[in-house]
Amino acid sequence: MRPAFSVVFLTTLIGAGQGLFLALVAGQFYWTIGATEVQEGGAFYAGGSVIALGFLGLGLFASFFHLARPERAWRAASQWRTSWLSREVILLPATMGGIFLYGAFHWFGFKPVLMTFSNMKTLDLTMAMGYAGAGVTLLLFVCTGMIYASIKFIQEWATPLTVVNYVLLGTASGFVLATAYAMAFGSHLADFYAGGAVALTVLAFLGRAASLWRNRRLKYLSSLQSAVGLHHRQLRQLTRGFLAGSFNLKEFFHPGSPQMLQLLTVVFVITVFILPLALLALAWGEASLEGFVAAFFIQYAGLLAERWVFFAEARHPQNLYYQNAS
Repeated sequence: MRPAFSVVFLTTLIGAGQGLFLALVAGQFYWTIGATEVQEGGAFYAGGSVIALGFLGLGLFASFFHLARPERAWRAASQWRTSWLSREVILLPATMGGIFLYGAFHWFGFKPVLMTFSNMKTLDLTMAMGYAGAGVTLLLFVCTGMIYASIKFIQEWATPLTVVNYVLLGTASGFVLATAYAMAFGSHLADFYAGGAVALTVLAFLGRAASLWRNRRLKYLSSLQSAVGLHHRQLRQLTRGFLAGSFNLKEFFHPGSPQMLQLLTVVFVITVFILPLALLALAWGEASLEGFVAAFFIQYAGLLAERWVFFAEARHPQNLYYQNAS
């Protein structure tokens, strides 16, 4: 499949924003269970919410470049009963609205106590909104992943690993960003976020490695013989039937070579997992803000390559009709 850069940026940007918001809520929960005696002030959560909204807003902006008629974008939400894309379109602004309220209530200090626990920690309104927002955020991850996992005839995508990887990669990048933010803010949560970033990056590596291993061993359900209804063993395609370009050749074939796909796979494994883990370990030991910032930007650049590979490695069955002439 041809990777659309608008979708590549959309999914990676909103993933980082979603992950950062989940990190903020996790940090607040970390205090609630008594794991730390220091509670961050409202400015910390409000500032983090602004950054998360910035990433989500940039992702939403990028999505408009994928539309042939942007003025009709609102129609994308009309098929919410059956379309995962429509559900994503609805949940993205809902997530942004929840994050905005979460940050605003923190900023203005509006957090009436809803419940007091046995450890004398409390559940206030901002925390309850954080839990609700986290639930919507996770649903948004699921909808984004299911847009591709629900396409059964593209076997590389039709697996639960697609959803798992969207969740883990986005959350990992968000926690790396949260670590850099907490370090810059001088927050006591920096160690908590650093540990979460390392753990999530390792889990994301395992999930993505599993999908790469699976896709390398796929047995395709369709073949040139089944595509044309002739089952001769030595059937070969000698011509596409036309010489000019077409929509089919543009949209369902990626522009790179197989060697380019292999190279980018190696690149994203190094830049999404290996280098960020090394930088996180070094920066964590030295309490280095620059190391955490570098880890985030290197990982995000790697995620762009990873998402390009995700689309390019998918083989649409229609390509059986439009192979290169042998």
